[in-house]
Parts: sequence; structure tokens; C-alpha cells
Amino acid sequence: MIGKLTGIVDSIADDAVILDVNGVGYLVQCPASTLSRLSEGGHASLMIEMKVSDDAIKLYGFASAEEREWFRLLQTVQNVGGKVALSVLSTLSPRDLQRALALGDKAMIGRAPGVGPKLALRIATELKDKAPSMMLRSDEEGGVAIMHVPRGPEGDAVSALVHLGYSDARAAEAVARAAQALGEHTETGVLIREALKGMAR
Repeated sequence: MIGKLTGIVDSIADDAVILDVNGVGYLVQCPASTLSRLSEGGHASLMIEMKVSDDAIKLYGFASAEEREWFRLLQTVQNVGGKVALSVLSTLSPRDLQRALALGDKAMIGRAPGVGPKLALRIATELKDKAPSMMLRSDEEGGVAIMHVPRGPEGDAVSALVHLGYSDARAAEAVARAAQALGEHTETGVLIREALKGMAR
């Protein structure tokens, strides 16, 4: 299995890139967030998810291990395949997706092309309880260390509230609401105070 590719960007299309690795061109489908960081002729290193079916082998590439984890998680939902998962990740950043799931915001998820109201509701419902664990995710996978993804203030705030005795899901929802009210780049301590106020109301 291919887990990572490093090489030179040969060409970029609407939803894919051809990555030249030692003379071999790999066609890798990527979310818009990853494609926006690439430039033709530039050096690139992509975390890879490989899908093998009866008639094709497809490679999906991501700028970070975190995005790849979300890609995998999205596909645990019925009727969500690689195409829909890429669409969601092209529309929402991992942080936006965490927030949408914690808040059960199906409208935000439904902004992704190809995701209708019913599927958005299913994604929001089935993954709501998994959002906290993604915010608190370890930097190890199967015992093997992978690219470390900083949790950031929101993840740290959720972790603090969980240590205070709140459930993962309740802590994640409270922090998501606080972050939504206070905006990006809010410090951990401020998020915790606002989340606690919200839960006390």
C-alpha cells in the first residue's frame, strides 16, 4: 500500500494532480484545500489513501495526516464514497468540519456539492460523537507515529473540559459554540470560560 508520495508536481487539474516521483507520474485526486497549496514544477509531499477496486486503483492525496483521517472517517457513513468525502473536505476545513459536527450543523455540511439534505443529516448524526475524538486525536496510528497535527486552542479546550468531567460530545459542542461566538484565534483559556458559561445557561 502507498501511504505517502514525494516528488515534483507535473500538472494540476480541477480535482487532481500528477505527481512525478522519480520519473513515474502518479495521478492523485485531492481536495481543493490541498490543490491550492501546490504549484506546477514545485516540490510536494502528499499523505496518500489508496483505494483498490475490481476495475481501478485510485490514489487520494492530502496536505496533512489530519485531512486524510477525516477522509477515512467520512467514508464510514453510508453512501459517502471517495468523491463525496473529497467534496466535503474541499468545502470545509478540518476545523470547520469538526465545528459543524459538534454543533450538528447539517446546513454547513450540506454546502458541499453532491451532499443533499438527507446525506448531510446522516453525516452530522453519525459522526457527531466522533468529532471530539478527532479533536483529541493522538499522533500515532496503529502504534506507528505519523505526522503530528497540533490540536490547537479548540482541541486543548475540549481536553480541559473532559478532564473536568464533561463528556467528549458535550465538551466539543460547548467549545464549538464558544469558538463560533468568539471567532478564530481565540485563546484556550477564553474558550474554556465561554464554553463553561454556555453550559451553565
